[in-house]
Amino acid sequence: MQKRSFNSHRRGGPSRFGGGARRGNYQSRYNNRPRRGSSGAKTETIDFSRFINKAKPLTEVEVFNPENNFCDFVMAEDLKKAIVSKGYDAPTPIQDKTIPELLKGRDVVGVANTGTGKTAAFLLPLINKVLLNKKEQVMIIVPTRELALQIDDELRQFTRGLGVYSVCCVGGAPVYKQISQLRFKYNFIIGTPGRIKDFIDRRVIHLNEFKSIVLDEADRMLDMGFVADMRAIMNEMPKDRQTLFFSATINRDIQGLINEFLRDPIRISVQTQETAQNIEQDIVYVDRTKGKLKTLYDILGKEDVTKALIFGRTKHGVEKLSRDLIGKGFKAESIHGDKNHNKRQRALKLFKSNMVKILVATDVAARGLDIDNISHVINYDMPATNDDYIHRVGRTGRGVKRGKAITLIEV
Repeated sequence: MQKRSFNSHRRGGPSRFGGGARRGNYQSRYNNRPRRGSSGAKTETIDFSRFINKAKPLTEVEVFNPENNFCDFVMAEDLKKAIVSKGYDAPTPIQDKTIPELLKGRDVVGVANTGTGKTAAFLLPLINKVLLNKKEQVMIIVPTRELALQIDDELRQFTRGLGVYSVCCVGGAPVYKQISQLRFKYNFIIGTPGRIKDFIDRRVIHLNEFKSIVLDEADRMLDMGFVADMRAIMNEMPKDRQTLFFSATINRDIQGLINEFLRDPIRISVQTQETAQNIEQDIVYVDRTKGKLKTLYDILGKEDVTKALIFGRTKHGVEKLSRDLIGKGFKAESIHGDKNHNKRQRALKLFKSNMVKILVATDVAARGLDIDNISHVINYDMPATNDDYIHRVGRTGRGVKRGKAITLIEV
């Protein structure tokens, strides 16, 4: 395959250093146009300046010195051993500031860039609570089945051999298998709002038994129309519960939910900027007559693209794009809402294990998924909102690793 520099497709010069007048005129004209979501509903105006960012060299990124070590936290010794065996060394900023407050029983609002370890920040104190009282039950609610399964897997890694049990309640998986699991002893339920609400209505989940709840990526749940389910669940829980609220973004609607659901929460924010400093972000302008597909082939053929997550707007478009890539000889898979649970899990497994180099996805993959060593995130279709862009980009450059995000725009 012929490898060509995709810089040649930019209009008006290298965009991450400002570009030329033609680029500026186009950007101004385009930015005044509101974007539309996949449903056709009008969404916010996209600010292209957020898509351009030169990554800081790793030597320039400020070194974080935690106030605590994991051994300093007042947690069960068996849990501390599990933390060490999992390879955790020093806490990340969100873990360092959040874990002590959660161990005190405080309600917490945690705001952090994706890839900063916020899952462990809430899991570890809750596991400790269960180890102190095996009758304790915890509810964790997330927007997508993929994120629920990922959190459940991380929980099981921490609690192996500790007598702590969980049930993952998500749509797309067999209902009666999950109901059967709920009849046995468990401490954690991790799931999506719709499936959890369904099990509450079937009277197989009894909310009065739960004294702790986590709402993770609640802004996405709001976007997906789950606010009624969230309210119904929260209203039936005990008033003396501990509520944990984690997200990479907080807007006015989400602040309203925080005020409604939490009691005197402490807000912990370790977000230094919207996207991580070690992610290089750029725009590639594509001649409309040429089309984005040929440009995408050129980008994917470059040697530095070792593992790419490509985002499309619609389920049909994502499936078609993955087939086009396979037809060109690329090893690719896709995940979207029309794929059943098993096929989505198979696609993720192949991508995580590096059996395929490319995963094409709708925004179902933009929130919370922790997949190692994604070198590139490519926005084949524009995100509907700036928040969607932030979460898409957050799939690369995890932790201290470098990453690159590219947005294709037809002109």
